[in-house]
Amino acid sequence: MSKIKKIKVATGIFWIEISDADIYVLCGCPADSVKHLMKKGQIMEKEENGVRYETGPNVILLSDILVQNGSFANLAEFPVLQMLYRQGMLLPGHPNNTGLKPLLLGSEEQVKSQLQYIYRGNYGLISKEEFLEAGVTPEKADELLRVKLKFAFGNIRPTSELLDHKVVTSEPVEIRNDVFVKRIALNRFELSYMGESVTVDLNLSPLEDYDVPYPLGFHNINREYFSIVHTGEGDGWDINRPCMSSILLFQGKVYLIDAGPNITHSLRSLGIGINEIDGIFHTHAHDDHFAGLMTLMRSDHKIKYFSTPLVRASVTKKLSALASIDESHFRKYFEIHDLWADAWNEVDALEVKPVISPHPVETTIFFFRAMGNEGYSSYAHLADIVSKRTLESMITSDRSKEGVSQQHYDSVWNEYMAEADIKKLDIGGGLIHGEAADFADDRSGKIILSHVARDLDNDEKKIGSGAPFGMADVLISAHQEFIRRYAFNLLSSYFPTIAKERLSILLNNPLATFNPETIIMKAGEMVDNIYIILTGNVEVIKDVSQINSILSTGGIAGEFAGLKRTALSETYRSMNFVNALKVSANLYSEFVMLNEVYDDIILRIERQDFLQHIWLFNEALSYSV
Repeated sequence: MSKIKKIKVATGIFWIEISDADIYVLCGCPADSVKHLMKKGQIMEKEENGVRYETGPNVILLSDILVQNGSFANLAEFPVLQMLYRQGMLLPGHPNNTGLKPLLLGSEEQVKSQLQYIYRGNYGLISKEEFLEAGVTPEKADELLRVKLKFAFGNIRPTSELLDHKVVTSEPVEIRNDVFVKRIALNRFELSYMGESVTVDLNLSPLEDYDVPYPLGFHNINREYFSIVHTGEGDGWDINRPCMSSILLFQGKVYLIDAGPNITHSLRSLGIGINEIDGIFHTHAHDDHFAGLMTLMRSDHKIKYFSTPLVRASVTKKLSALASIDESHFRKYFEIHDLWADAWNEVDALEVKPVISPHPVETTIFFFRAMGNEGYSSYAHLADIVSKRTLESMITSDRSKEGVSQQHYDSVWNEYMAEADIKKLDIGGGLIHGEAADFADDRSGKIILSHVARDLDNDEKKIGSGAPFGMADVLISAHQEFIRRYAFNLLSSYFPTIAKERLSILLNNPLATFNPETIIMKAGEMVDNIYIILTGNVEVIKDVSQINSILSTGGIAGEFAGLKRTALSETYRSMNFVNALKVSANLYSEFVMLNEVYDDIILRIERQDFLQHIWLFNEALSYSV
């Protein structure tokens, strides 16, 4: 019987088990790798001497390449948390606390960046100086540091006290107990024990993406004036649901509230292209709210980043550590919009109030409101709050000690209890999350319970509702057709020199809706109509390339063949619900000739065709860029 067991857990994730040596290696740790291990049975619940805990890996082998096909390949924060706390390797008196630490293996660069990223994920900002640099007063910095140290049990510890690490080279390196690892090529490794060996290839092929642990189906959402689309009520351990998040639709614009793991999958399920996103409101830097930032960085435009300077500073330091880039680069990828904490800020007629909430890293909850016929309608997003009993246990009148003052406690709890038409709550429990019972008397119109990996109990069901993925709550209905306005904006950016009166020639055409996985046009066919993509994603399958490209918002299907009056060389297939402006090929050709932009368009198409053969751009390249 082989001494080494190798299991493919999911695309880009492998499990190596050498039980005789007590070595269990998670090879590759992209987003939600812990959930994949749970689904495969590599993480299971056990009980020993009355203590319940989980099994799982004790070693992580990192990818040599940080980003593969547009997604982070190394996100070790949650696997490490699972080892330290859910397995019990850090807990005093726990049967799994044997003195061994979780072990990171990988290239020197990736190990170093992961250690620093985990450190920032644990603590966020770590000194009074960093708080002051983020713009808070000395008094506020002292107050926030007291809270942080209380969560950290009085001591901000270097990551080396929690984790061990070893650099993998082309020569065998001992992991532990006569188990060795070496690199045999870029992102390919050999693990050996007692004369046996296995190889692990962590490379993705050009057409591969990291798997998602849960199916989401397809949803055709309405673009209301002010509505909330619920995109996750789980947490980092929920194998069936995405992590707590929402999408806020306002006046036809799409805003994210947090960017958790596998956000590309969530957006595609809802028929939303990355290029449709106007901005993100960010609560904090833990991976279940942070891991999707790489997806947003690939948009065809700078997505607006809304947060307080404190949260932005914390997020910037963690992202720069993860990607090994200078902190100044954050502004290259996002359009920064700092918000005042504890005050109402106007964002294009939407009013937003971030409120500082006690948590191990810098965190704000959000209140949103907009004016309608009946006054203000409001939504409150309370992610990663703290329970009443935990916050009460932190109260101290001694300002030299860790904790909160009575005044600070009262301020936080009054904000938590503020009424809203819809309020979404974190009820994850424990030391750093909220509890539903604290909101039993909350007078908000509707309470949604979230950030939990289990079913609600009866007491919780009496307090709040659930919100399955894709469900929407409409706060102010739309009485205008935002999608037509969106079409006008797209055409204006695509034809910047053409008068809007002439653009109406194209706008005065029908809208077409395609169900998911529908062939819109086939290779070899002549083009009768071209389709200007307004929402959703269309896969472009080319016969001459192994890399399929994706048309997102602003893409035009069939444009080149329609103008050239030739047969299509590719097949267009909807990936989700797609809304498009349907324009006859004859009308489009005449419009282009009339306005003398034919040569410019053909040149632009040729450039785009080249770039779309490169996975890096993929759906992030719209026609106006």
